[in-house]
Amino acid sequence: QVQLVESGGGSVQAGGSLRLSCAASGFTISSYCMGWFRQAPGKEREAVALISTYYADSVKGRFTISQDNSKNTLYLQMNSLKPEDTAMYYCAAPGASGIGCAKSAQWYNYWGQGTQVTVSS
Repeated sequence: QVQLVESGGGSVQAGGSLRLSCAASGFTISSYCMGWFRQAPGKEREAVALISTYYADSVKGRFTISQDNSKNTLYLQMNSLKPEDTAMYYCAAPGASGIGCAKSAQWYNYWGQGTQVTVSS
């Protein structure tokens, strides 16, 4: 059974940092093109970072995606946070291994429950 569990969200002031974690079970993340997405109220879910080294323009130079295969865990290091980064953050995995990444949320079959990030000015 595939399961993704995010953690590490919270409330920080602008300029602060957070590291999100996504613990995976039921599959091996090293074989999948994993990604981080976010969704703010009233907005569509958008790709933030994909393990294929894609970053949204709004987070380039501030966010870093990585994975620890020994822990089967995906990370998102977020630095220099801005109020516009406030959103629910989700990790995602596609439905099969080896099929690559895509920026569209529809590409991904497996999602975590999300972790809230709130950045105050």
